[in-house]
Amino acid sequence: MLKKSGGFLLLFIFIGGLLGSVLGEILQIVSPQGIVRSIFGEALSLGLDPPVTVNLVLIKFTLGFLLRINLLSVLGMLLGAYLYKHI
Repeated sequence: MLKKSGGFLLLFIFIGGLLGSVLGEILQIVSPQGIVRSIFGEALSLGLDPPVTVNLVLIKFTLGFLLRINLLSVLGMLLGAYLYKHI
């Protein structure tokens, strides 16, 4: 039996969300135009788009973060949390 910690929970949720996102992208490519594509293929984008660039003459850096969440990624995160609880 695994020792249950917060790190393992985050890992399970992250992997579940990643697999759900990949399945959502595949479904968006494979499915024809219609209701299935609009429900499972549309993603909500949260973050900085375009990224913010800071120029301080000596150093120039760019800060950016974009999180794309679709329905299958949320279901994957929930499945990851469920698997964590029951393993």
